[in-house]
Amino acid sequence: MLKMYGLKNCDTCRKAMKWLESEGIAFDFVDVRKDGITETDVAGWVDSAGVDQLLNRRGTTWRGLSGADKAKGEGDGAVALMAEHPALIKRPVFDRRGEIRVGFKDPEQAWLKN
Repeated sequence: MLKMYGLKNCDTCRKAMKWLESEGIAFDFVDVRKDGITETDVAGWVDSAGVDQLLNRRGTTWRGLSGADKAKGEGDGAVALMAEHPALIKRPVFDRRGEIRVGFKDPEQAWLKN
């Protein structure tokens, strides 16, 4: 079963959910802010996709962090930082039987159809 992690009010996540439904692809949606996310989940995503692919350094959440917190994002503390501030995670994150994809562009859509 496909799991999609994101934020309910994220435009890209809403677009992805609408597309998945139109394609007839069954999925479970997890709102990382409302439902929460574990460090174990984030660590697995980082292992699979890489911290640069997962950590959003362009958003308002990142800009609102202290310098000390931003420094955590550059090192081993990135996983804990994303678990503490789920809006730092680029969205959506798709998990299909342990295979992880981040984002919703053409390559991810092609992967989702297969």
